[in-house]
Amino acid sequence: MCGLAGVYAFTQTGSSVLDLLPAAAVAIAHRGPDAEGIFRHKQVGLVHSRLSVIAPSVLANQPFTEANGRYTIILNGEIFNYQKLKQVLNEKGVHFTTASDTEVVLQLYLREGQEFLKKLRGFFALAIYDAADSSLFIARDRFGEKPLLYYKDAEKFLFGSELGALIALGVPRELDYTSLYQYLQLTYVPAPASILAGVKKLLPGHSLYIKNGRVVTSVWYRLPYDAVKASQNQLPYNQQQVKLKQLLYKAVADRLVSDVPVGAFLSGGIDSSIVTAIASEQVPGLQTFSVGFPDHPFFDETAYARLVAKKYNTRHTEVLLTANDLYDNLFGMLGSISEPFADSSALAVYALSRHVGQSFKVFLSGDGADELFGGYNKHLAEFRMLKGGVGATAVSQLEYLWKLLPKSRNSFVSNKVRQLHRFAEGTRLSPQERYWHWATWQHENEAMQLLEPNLRAAASNRLYFARKSRLLDCLNKNHHDLNNVLCADWQLVLANDMLPKIDLMGMANGLEIRSPYLDHRLVKFAFSLPASSKINKAGQKRILVDAFKEMLPHELLIRRKKGFEVPLQEFLATKGQELVQELLSDNLIKAQGIFNSEEVKLLRNSITQKQAGTHQTKLWSLLVFQYWWQKYMA
Repeated sequence: MCGLAGVYAFTQTGSSVLDLLPAAAVAIAHRGPDAEGIFRHKQVGLVHSRLSVIAPSVLANQPFTEANGRYTIILNGEIFNYQKLKQVLNEKGVHFTTASDTEVVLQLYLREGQEFLKKLRGFFALAIYDAADSSLFIARDRFGEKPLLYYKDAEKFLFGSELGALIALGVPRELDYTSLYQYLQLTYVPAPASILAGVKKLLPGHSLYIKNGRVVTSVWYRLPYDAVKASQNQLPYNQQQVKLKQLLYKAVADRLVSDVPVGAFLSGGIDSSIVTAIASEQVPGLQTFSVGFPDHPFFDETAYARLVAKKYNTRHTEVLLTANDLYDNLFGMLGSISEPFADSSALAVYALSRHVGQSFKVFLSGDGADELFGGYNKHLAEFRMLKGGVGATAVSQLEYLWKLLPKSRNSFVSNKVRQLHRFAEGTRLSPQERYWHWATWQHENEAMQLLEPNLRAAASNRLYFARKSRLLDCLNKNHHDLNNVLCADWQLVLANDMLPKIDLMGMANGLEIRSPYLDHRLVKFAFSLPASSKINKAGQKRILVDAFKEMLPHELLIRRKKGFEVPLQEFLATKGQELVQELLSDNLIKAQGIFNSEEVKLLRNSITQKQAGTHQTKLWSLLVFQYWWQKYMA
């Protein structure tokens, strides 16, 4: 696990940016505190910061150049099947000078070209330079677990693990207002766009080949999903469970490959509990950690995590956070993101990673299971919407009531009212617009009202609708069922929210986070299953629960689904209030010229009032953006 950055200069003028490579190294230093390296050859420069997990020897530091001096590689990530690949290459006469997976990847590329990517099991972003023909090959893993952004103009091509590296390399700091508009709705900027005009994110499963000033994009992996074939799957349900268990056991075993100790996050939910149960069979005395909020029982799940820890005799630690603790971690979290990212649970992930990162480098998580098996509330809502019946009709007809009642995410009753209101609103929409409504935190018109009137045309235009249409591609099908929604979540929510969250917060604290549910063989199998295997009237994540229920405490099986959240509203009204008043002040907003000062003022003043529960995420999104703006754009 590491950070990387690089430069390919097309002209003599563009080559001046090579002098900025040390600045790029500083920008990604937190991603790899164990070693740093810079490589320069003619018009190409490569930067690498290393977190030593596999083959910690200095011989495996990067950039790594093979013995003949022709090829140089930088790799961010881990290849779990590198030992098997190495054995095959050994049998073909390849001699290795290190014990690292990086050298295996490079040697595989030398013999098989770009097709070698399909043999890799793991997650990665990589760049390989060929000094003989001055070409550069760049690729990203199947699902986007490891980030990679890039920028191209007539003089140069720049890339890096984080936007901060590209800013250090001098990319134009021009705000993309369409990206800002989507950010205000989603709390993140979905790929391939970024918050800066001209800077793009390489999509998952994509690669780039740069030579002679030309950049060629290729797709080496596509999500193996066919809605019609999945609905016609004839594999008996009990055999589906057997297959799922086999694949998940193998995925966990692969993600325990490490030359340093591996622990596990234990949230108290089904997904991480299953991972912990399996891992504990292979790692005696497995260390597990959970995060809790003792002052806010509605957000605290440590009691459920404790049950699993006890059942599997793990060495368990609870990281308990108060409002003061959240504030103590606030500026570290905000400082670790170089593009606005306002999923508020990132604050808790940062605090937990900061604690864990003091003694660990590798941790397992349960990310991806909700998107594979239908674990979110919107999945249950879609199931009920498609099923219809008296209940769904009644909720829809009572929309006027849900609109009147208090709504927030801070208690069971008010949260339920909020969910019923959103469900009622969704029943009037097409599948595409319903999904967008349930995936966003505020309506398009609400986000538009936050922008200065003279910027609105630049935000909502043909480009906006083209980007939105691409993100909803999974739903633009003749055959529509829950699997289409899961496909959309995989490409939107997982790739742009969940995975960046664990990467950014983990790497900010020298921690690599691995999820077995992201094993591509498991993903392929899950997307081959009919929707009925995932949700029915008995509940959500049906096949996952049925396959592993004997391994879990009964209390976990009967509990209500609870998302991983933080007590955001109280935090903003107390410890975070000073920052709110500073970054969202009338003077700053007006001088900035981006947001509607009257709308921001209403939001700022609402946080201590009863309607704050529906405004907290909007306010948090503005706060995160303002901190980023002050750091990088002011």
